[in-house]
Amino acid sequence: MGNIAFAQKDKIIEDFMPSEVNQQGREYPQVNSEGRVRAQIAAPDAKYVQLDIGAVKYDMVKDENGVWTGESAPQDEGFHYYQLHIDGAFVPDPGTRYFYGAGRWGSGIEIPASDSYMYALKDVPRGMVSEVPYFSDITQSWRRCFVYTPPCYNNNSNKRYPVLYLQHGSFEDETGWSAQGKANLILDNLIADNKAVPMIIVMDNGYAFKPQEEQVVSNPTRPAMVFEEVVMQEIIPMIDTRFRTLTDRENRAIAGLSMGANQTMRIAMGNLGHFAYYGGFSGTANYPSSAPINVETFLDGAFKDGNSVNEQLKVLWLGVGTKEAEVFQKSIGAFRDMLDKQGISHVFYVSEGTAHEWHTWRRSLYEYAQLLFK
Repeated sequence: MGNIAFAQKDKIIEDFMPSEVNQQGREYPQVNSEGRVRAQIAAPDAKYVQLDIGAVKYDMVKDENGVWTGESAPQDEGFHYYQLHIDGAFVPDPGTRYFYGAGRWGSGIEIPASDSYMYALKDVPRGMVSEVPYFSDITQSWRRCFVYTPPCYNNNSNKRYPVLYLQHGSFEDETGWSAQGKANLILDNLIADNKAVPMIIVMDNGYAFKPQEEQVVSNPTRPAMVFEEVVMQEIIPMIDTRFRTLTDRENRAIAGLSMGANQTMRIAMGNLGHFAYYGGFSGTANYPSSAPINVETFLDGAFKDGNSVNEQLKVLWLGVGTKEAEVFQKSIGAFRDMLDKQGISHVFYVSEGTAHEWHTWRRSLYEYAQLLFK
């Protein structure tokens, strides 16, 4: 049955509670104080069922009523995608709300985090996330973005706000930052604590193709087909028209995670007349290479003049989790080496105990947002 691990039942602490992202009224899945996940599903005719989480499959056991139950090993704190493996078919757990990740709608679970205060629902003013559909002439298709407006947005119809363009990672979409990333809750709490400037956040879909190139996302590590064109020619003008934005470069930031870090670095460095802040969460434009960067050719020499970059970018921010794969650590390391050689100032943040997952990126947004527009 492939890669199978067994949770040691005699060592499991029996203080399981329903997950905070369960569908209404569902008792399972559950999480205990160790961070173990316990799943349960009725499948009386199934021959075998496994819980698939963290790239490991855990056998589940069927009782006399045909209900399968099983537990995982302790998981890192934060959000995780998972699925059930039933007689060879991978299916979402019907007990959870669904999230778009790994190129599909599927199950997600929250392992309580020690720093969940970042995105906790508190009794503070709350902003709004709006769904904004628009037709793209470049892709000849209807697209959409989600736009966060801060709690004070509707208080003064004359006030304008800076904008952060925030991108998801590979095989995710425009729903990721508000659903899995909790970007709106993070900003609400930061604004309430006077740690961040009230800002608009735009979250769009990084997969943008010319009509003849659409259909298949074959290589998520390369730059998205025409996403840069869509951002610069369609999204920014639309946002500046439909929302009360500050339109100068000093009031426009961009950031992304993983694939989105690659995309947004290319956009920012190719359009420094439009952006003064860049944030790369678990990625840079040299990924996956860890070879020394040739500044003469990399991004058409965008980092060749270190003094010019320092003058134009008010913040160049990079973050990575300590448990991320070596390829991310090394490619970011090579990029930082280049920055140091060019004398380019940057902020480097390390998320302790997290991998290439949403808790690294929640922490990254929390830290990055506090430096913007000040």
